[in-house]
Amino acid sequence: MRISVVIATKDRASYVERALGSFETQTGAPPFEVIVVDNGSSDDTKGVVERQAARAVYPVTYVYEGEPNRGKARNRGIERASGYLVLFCDDDVIAPPGYLAAHDAAHTTSNLVVNGPILNVGSYDEQPKPTFANYSRAFLCTCNVSIPKHSLDAVGGFDEMFHLYGWEDTELGVRLREAGMRWTFAWDAYIWHIKPPAENTLEVETRKAMEKARMARRFIEKQPSPRVRMATGAYPVNLMRAKLLFPDQLLALYAGIATSKKAPPFVRALARSRFLDGMYLRELTRTLNG
Repeated sequence: MRISVVIATKDRASYVERALGSFETQTGAPPFEVIVVDNGSSDDTKGVVERQAARAVYPVTYVYEGEPNRGKARNRGIERASGYLVLFCDDDVIAPPGYLAAHDAAHTTSNLVVNGPILNVGSYDEQPKPTFANYSRAFLCTCNVSIPKHSLDAVGGFDEMFHLYGWEDTELGVRLREAGMRWTFAWDAYIWHIKPPAENTLEVETRKAMEKARMARRFIEKQPSPRVRMATGAYPVNLMRAKLLFPDQLLALYAGIATSKKAPPFVRALARSRFLDGMYLRELTRTLNG
């Protein structure tokens, strides 16, 4: 087995079904398997995975991890993986036909973390090609990354103390880099990330921003370096912005504009970005001072 694809999911059976279907269309791929880790679903996720496995197009394994914890779920996937490479992607993705072959080809040495472009689209009908806007210097992003399994085992996988949304993949990347792993970006290893506007609400994104701010403290305590403080925004000048630029009245104004149907789309997007930035910084400040 060359590649083990690990997908962690919770209550998103319809997305998982489409993601698994896209792996049926792979061309030029080496031997691979897909491991779906059900992180406490109450929907038909297990049935979806079992039906895909029964099709026997490629090996599919269902793993259950009842505690909602992204790091713990992915660690269960790593444990079950039999491939030389472990490839992480989200449940709300579609893999183009050459996706696995591109990841495989990019591993020219044994010490590489391979990331590919993540193309956020509003529906399954949108399937653009990557552009420079999709380039990222992130060392490790679990929406689209492949890593030799022995390297993950050597550093102990994900830190399961990151029990809320955010930073668990970045923190793993720090440890992999310290262990001698190197980074590369494979343009052909792109993936479509389905983000319907109706589901990607301001309420959902606010919850993620707040959780990410809380997990930033765990990251800083474990890796107290200037680089980590810069990455999380936990440096004095940035934290000062929370007091000076994001009073309650202004945040309320941003939220109102972000959810207004009368405002132009680009104005809504700008207001949304400013609101989420402010909420993250305020919660980060509170968490660090708590």
